[in-house]
Amino acid sequence: MSGTADFFGLKVPFLKHLGVKAEMAEGGRSRISLELRPELMNSFEVSHGGVIMTMLDVAMAVAARTSHDHVGGIMTVEMSLSFIRPAKGRIVAEGHLLRGGNSLHFCEGEAFDESGELVAKSLGTFKLRRETRGKAE
Repeated sequence: MSGTADFFGLKVPFLKHLGVKAEMAEGGRSRISLELRPELMNSFEVSHGGVIMTMLDVAMAVAARTSHDHVGGIMTVEMSLSFIRPAKGRIVAEGHLLRGGNSLHFCEGEAFDESGELVAKSLGTFKLRRETRGKAE
C-alpha cells in the first residue's frame, strides 16, 4: 500500500495535498512519510509544527484502524505533542496502538527526520466509528 491517492484504502485529499506517503499499516503499527517542501516550512526553514502534528495524528489514527476490520472512520478525541528538535528533509511518522477497546483506542507516535533523529513524540486517544449494515454509526 503506497501513494497518496489511495491512503490505506481511503481517499484523503488533505494528505494528497501535503504529499504524505502511506508506507505500512498492520498489527497496531503504521508508518507514513513526507518530503519536506518550502511551502511546508516555517520562517526558520524547517518543518512547520502543524505538518509534524498532522503526520503524528494520522500515523496514530492509522495504527488504531488496524485493530478492527470494519472501521467506518476514526476521530481524534485528544492529542498531546512534544516537539524535540527541528525537522528537515524527509520526515517519517510512526504510530503504535498501546491499547484498544470497543470504541476508544490509545496510541503513541514518533516522528523522525532524514537522519533518523527523533523530532517529536505524541500520545493520542481515538474513537472508532464502526460500519454496520452498510452504514457507519
